[in-house]
Amino acid sequence: MNIMFAYDDSRNARLALKRTLDMFGKLQPMIILIAVVEQNLDTSSSSESNYLQAREKFTAAVRETAESVSEQGFDVEVIVGEGDARKVILKAVQNLTPDLLVIARRSHEPDGNVIGQSIDALVEEFNFMTFGSVSSFLARRATCPVLIQACPAVL
Repeated sequence: MNIMFAYDDSRNARLALKRTLDMFGKLQPMIILIAVVEQNLDTSSSSESNYLQAREKFTAAVRETAESVSEQGFDVEVIVGEGDARKVILKAVQNLTPDLLVIARRSHEPDGNVIGQSIDALVEEFNFMTFGSVSSFLARRATCPVLIQACPAVL
């Protein structure tokens, strides 16, 4: 079994990864950690330097997590992509065909303007509040089952 886990080193991602390993650990799945760094759109040299430092720090955190998962007896592969997280993860799902994609739900505060002009607007607002934009996008388009894990505010 291959489980692809969308990992952003957030609190929710760490909790969801632990739960995923607890749920599926007996099956000894291969864990594919996919992390995505958004592209830097600022072209100034100082911004580029800050971006490269942040990218390196993020990549190191993802690799550290992979090492921890490996120490628990799992085979782990790390993919660090760059760009729009939705598109990078979707492309990885299409190319690697995992048995399951796991995503931690983000903790966005719901928008106060829930009253929409149409049913589509309300559905999009509900999806964003419930799942977040990345998980909502992937739940609709991924070619494998998607597990979206909610994370409680308090452990």
